[in-house]
Amino acid sequence: MPGDLPVRASLVIPEAELRWRFSRSSGPGGQSVNTTDSRVELSLDLARTGALSPVLKARALARLADRLVDGVITVAASEHRSQLQNRKAAETRLAALLREAVAPPPRARRATRPSRAAVQRRLDTKKRRGETKRLRRRDLPD
Repeated sequence: MPGDLPVRASLVIPEAELRWRFSRSSGPGGQSVNTTDSRVELSLDLARTGALSPVLKARALARLADRLVDGVITVAASEHRSQLQNRKAAETRLAALLREAVAPPPRARRATRPSRAAVQRRLDTKKRRGETKRLRRRDLPD
């Protein structure tokens, strides 16, 4: 199971940079819950990793700043009874998190103005609506 973590086609985190921690999980499992370490924590030192280029590293550090503790990102998984399934879940979560963090920013929106005809249609509709409301009014005696 342990191995390199593919994030996207051009980005793979080497196994040596990943840190695993196991602990007892809460939840279903009966008596075996008290004896098996099925909860998984997967950590990556994002600040010191050599797998990311400086540009991608800066982008990831900025986007994940609120989740980092001393430059380390940690993902936990404990929803399955099996440690192996929790390992897969943690790897999937970390890869998805990193994929989003290193994605290029969206293109800036190019500002546009409404056409003259669109502006005229909007004003005509407003006039029609105002006229409808004016005709519904009751004239009060002076």
